Amino acid sequence: MNLTKTGVSRDVKNKRWLSVVLLAGLLAAGSIGSSPRWAAAEAYWKADRILVKKAERRLYLLRDDAVIASYKVALGGNPVGPKYFQGDSRTPEGTYTIDARNAGSRFYRALKISYPSYEDRARARQYGAPAGGLVMIHGQPNQRRRNHDAASDWTDGCIAVSNHEMDEIWAAVDLGTPIEIEP
Repeated sequence: MNLTKTGVSRDVKNKRWLSVVLLAGLLAAGSIGSSPRWAAAEAYWKADRILVKKAERRLYLLRDDAVIASYKVALGGNPVGPKYFQGDSRTPEGTYTIDARNAGSRFYRALKISYPSYEDRARARQYGAPAGGLVMIHGQPNQRRRNHDAASDWTDGCIAVSNHEMDEIWAAVDLGTPIEIEP
């Protein structure tokens, strides 16, 4: 990955620009949803994998192993290490899938991650606690009590982005998309 100071490669910026131009052209032509060109543009923007690098505080949308978008994220309030049990404020590590979408979440849109795995449950049992669940990629709280941003880790173990970024991720990610969360 050839990243610039903003953390987004020039290729990603060019591809985003191209996607916007293509979408605008299709809107102007009135052919959205019915054109083979629209189907190709939509397929291009779909991620076939998500990669989260906790140490970098970055979420990458990938297609054919190429980064199509990158986002700064906020993690659980205790972000170092794997999630041990419910309530530890850690974001899990491992390979999961996106297994549900919630447009009516208490956060602005949410994509549910298939946590906990069998291994996650076994780890939590060692601590005599439940593994928990409802680990999500989501936007900002609907009832904002304080100003949250991606510069600080504030979730209970989820992966948070801005609402605008959540709109992009929501459009790019289908159910069943694999997500790998690395330390």
